Amino acid sequence: MSQIKRVAIVGGTHGNELTGVYLVKKFQQYPNLINRPSWETLLLLGNLKAIAEGKRYIDKDLNRCFSQENLQNSNFLNYEDTRAKEIKQILQPQNQPFVDVIIDLHSTTANMGLTLIFCDMHPFLLRLAAYLTTINSLVKVYINPQSKQGGFLRSVSELGFVIEVGAVAQNVLNAELFQQTEQLIYAILEYFTWYNQGHIPQINNNLTFYEYIGTIDYPRDEQGEIQAMIHPQVQFRDYEPLNPGEPIFRTFADTDILYEGVSTVYPIFINEAAYYEKGIAMHLTQKQQKIV
Repeated sequence: MSQIKRVAIVGGTHGNELTGVYLVKKFQQYPNLINRPSWETLLLLGNLKAIAEGKRYIDKDLNRCFSQENLQNSNFLNYEDTRAKEIKQILQPQNQPFVDVIIDLHSTTANMGLTLIFCDMHPFLLRLAAYLTTINSLVKVYINPQSKQGGFLRSVSELGFVIEVGAVAQNVLNAELFQQTEQLIYAILEYFTWYNQGHIPQINNNLTFYEYIGTIDYPRDEQGEIQAMIHPQVQFRDYEPLNPGEPIFRTFADTDILYEGVSTVYPIFINEAAYYEKGIAMHLTQKQQKIV
């Protein structure tokens, strides 16, 4: 891969996720924190109207609007569709170099800690992840190939990825998670500098990551009404094993619903507030290891 020449740091793709919003605002105020001599850094606030109104989105989820169908369809004219086209033009302007890397900053109500989310097993991103997990044991790596076709902002760039931090409530700033995310960004930028200089540090190249299997919805009745909650033994236990026969939900009648899978899985995005409308109670993953 050639050298990195343009890096975009995006916050506020969802307007009520304040960690990314205020990190971008901080970097805009103090650009020396993220500017590096070997590339251009682009700072961008995603969903401007939603940020102003403290909402996840105005008409639809901006982070599902970057599919080719959406971007090329001139009939899609709601706010987020229009904003996605504007962002695409900023990141991939005509007759100019595209951004090489997109770092999309998100926060979650689930207990995800510091999570890197990739669309695929790109060797550069895997080596970056191996470095970051070596220097910071709090960092987890989630690979979700389904998201490559899901219209996510990160899919605009081959090296696009998400930093997802939590647990933090919507429209709330958590100083500890804010600072952890900030330090993680600096470590990423330092790695990019080393890459451009041809001096990537030696690391433990055995990467542990979590790979998407699928999602599970809450139990619902015929009218779509939720009939059970995340079980107390599962709540806030993202990345911990869930074995067949163990409780996964608890009904309002205090009856346990057991996990009926055939193998151990590792749930994440457990009870994410924004996913209730999407019919997702959690993502299920497999724990994997790979030499990178």
